[in-house]
Amino acid sequence: MNELSLHILSPEGTILEADVELVTLPGLLSPFTVLPGHAAIVTALENGTVRYVEAGNETFLPIEGGFAEVKDNTVTVCVEV
Repeated sequence: MNELSLHILSPEGTILEADVELVTLPGLLSPFTVLPGHAAIVTALENGTVRYVEAGNETFLPIEGGFAEVKDNTVTVCVEV
C-alpha cells in the first residue's frame, strides 16, 4: 500500500509523526485531501480540523491555522493547536 509520511509540528514541539493513508487539511478556500502521489504544494491553512487515516483508523485534530508542505509523499504541517 502507498502511504504518506505525515509530520505535524507546533511551536511546542512535534505532535505526530506517522505513516498514513490520507490527510485532509483545512485550506483557505476549502478543505482538500492529500493522497500518495499528490503534486508538490505549499499552502496556508485556516482554523479547522486536520483529518488523517492511519492503519484504517480515522483521527481528527483541531487546529488554529498554519501552513502545510506536500513533497515526495511527505506532508509537513506547522500548526497552532
